[in-house]
Amino acid sequence: MDKRNIIDMSAFLQDNRHPAIREVEGYWQALRAGRLVPRRSEVDPRGIERALEFAFILERIAPGLARMRIAGSHLSELMGMEVRGMPLSAFFTPDGRASCGEVLEQVFDTPAVAELKLEAERGMGKPAVEAKMLLLPLKSDLGDITRALGVLSTQGEIGRTPRRFDVMGQRISKLLDDTVAAPKVPAAPLTGFAEPAPQFSAAPRPGERAYLRLVQDDDAE
Repeated sequence: MDKRNIIDMSAFLQDNRHPAIREVEGYWQALRAGRLVPRRSEVDPRGIERALEFAFILERIAPGLARMRIAGSHLSELMGMEVRGMPLSAFFTPDGRASCGEVLEQVFDTPAVAELKLEAERGMGKPAVEAKMLLLPLKSDLGDITRALGVLSTQGEIGRTPRRFDVMGQRISKLLDDTVAAPKVPAAPLTGFAEPAPQFSAAPRPGERAYLRLVQDDDAE
C-alpha cells in the first residue's frame, strides 16, 4: 500500500491549547504540495490520527450552507447526537449562523482558509466553553472546490447538550499557489475516519509515479 500522503506532523504541534488545529492545518498545507487546494480523495485519516475526534469533512450544498459528510466523536459529544448529515450551522447560535454562512462562502469561492474563535452559549448546566474552528478547502473528484476539511477543538467541560457557539472573531487567509515542501513517512493503519465508497483511480501529480491511497465519499462526487 502506497503511503506517500502520510505526513509527519510533529513540527506543526505548537498550539498548546488546541493542538488538533495545528496538526490538521499542517497536514493540509503539506498535502497541497505547491497546489492551490488538495483533493478530498487525498486526505488519509492516518495523517491526522491525533486529531481525528475533532475533525470533519464538509460538503457544500448551497450558498452559505455545508453538511457534515463525516465527523469525529467530539462533535457528536458536543451536540449529544450523531452529527453526520447535519449542516455546519447546527453548531452555531442564531446570531452565529450568519457569520458561519459568510465564512463558508469565502472558504469555497475565494478560496480561503478560515479560523474562527468561538464561545459556547451558557445557561443552566452549560458551563463556559471556548473553542476554535478551522476550515480548509478541498476539491471534489470533479475538480470543483465543494469540500472542506475542518476541525472543532474546545476547552472546558461540555455539560448539558447541545452546545452551540457564537463567533467571537475570525481570520480569513486567501490562498495562492505556492511551493510547500512535504516530508512524508509511513504510518500505521488507522480506521474510523474513512467513508465506505466505490474505488476510483487517482491520477498522480506531474513527476510522480506512485499512487495515493483513496478515501472516498460515500456517494459519487
